[in-house]
Amino acid sequence: MKITLLVTGKTEDKYLIEGIEKYLNRLKHYIGFNMVVIPDVKNTKNLSEAQQKSKEAEQMLKHINNTDQIILLDEKGIKYTSVLFSSYLNKQMIGSVQHLIFVIGGPYGFDESIYKRANGSISLSEMTFSHQMVRLFFVEQLYRAFSILKGEPYHHQ
Repeated sequence: MKITLLVTGKTEDKYLIEGIEKYLNRLKHYIGFNMVVIPDVKNTKNLSEAQQKSKEAEQMLKHINNTDQIILLDEKGIKYTSVLFSSYLNKQMIGSVQHLIFVIGGPYGFDESIYKRANGSISLSEMTFSHQMVRLFFVEQLYRAFSILKGEPYHHQ
């Protein structure tokens, strides 16, 4: 199985970039993983929120194939503990999912077309975080999940 994290806009804060890179390097030992960054929509001052989400969706859908399993990182999604998230990933691997794509929306969330295409959604918290910070939280949780599956000591319970 291959995992992709599909995100909108570049991460600009150095501390976030360093944290993300730390976990991306660790993930290489477990699974084929990549992060695809879709450029921010330009001239947003002239666009409504709905128009901006629509333009982001057009760009996202270019990176999604019909056979891909799409999971949105969305505040209304299923809430997992780290152990249950690792079990979820294990089920995806056992279930022969070829490509699992997790998607982080832009500042206004997802367009309806993305909700319709998604196979599910996961919430990292009931709190709202910036879409920049969610990247770091997610790659850390992904690393944690694989360390749990491998029985390694990173996660304490």
